[in-house]
Amino acid sequence: MSIMIYRTNKENPMPKYMSKGASGIDLYASLEHPVTLMPGEYSCVPTGIIISLSEGLEAQIRPRSGLAVKHGITVLNTPGTVDSDYRGEIKVILINHGKKQFTVKNGMRIAQMVISKVEKTQIIEASEKSELDLTGRADGGFGHTGLK
Repeated sequence: MSIMIYRTNKENPMPKYMSKGASGIDLYASLEHPVTLMPGEYSCVPTGIIISLSEGLEAQIRPRSGLAVKHGITVLNTPGTVDSDYRGEIKVILINHGKKQFTVKNGMRIAQMVISKVEKTQIIEASEKSELDLTGRADGGFGHTGLK
């Protein structure tokens, strides 16, 4: 499997896997000026790349664990989905959940992109709830199984 990547910012490196066993391709911030996020603030950060995915694939944009644990920086809409027919620049919505301001600079690794297969399903409308199959959980919602 392969994807085609066009870099709008040739100063930054090509996105890449940072280790042999890595699942995610690291993405770089593509900025003319640094962006400072105060605690609680978020911003849409461009990556300077446009990708071409085959139909049946998606790119999931996920946080980098190092940014999360060291600075409280994560991706707001985790995981962000890039559809196979999207041909615009990939942007990452970063949020600062930390206690200190954080500055995003050009060339900084800000997120990772995981390529996944997508299964399309047929959508069938049920006319009554009783048409749905029954399960042991039924309509048990948030926290219905407890903490232990």
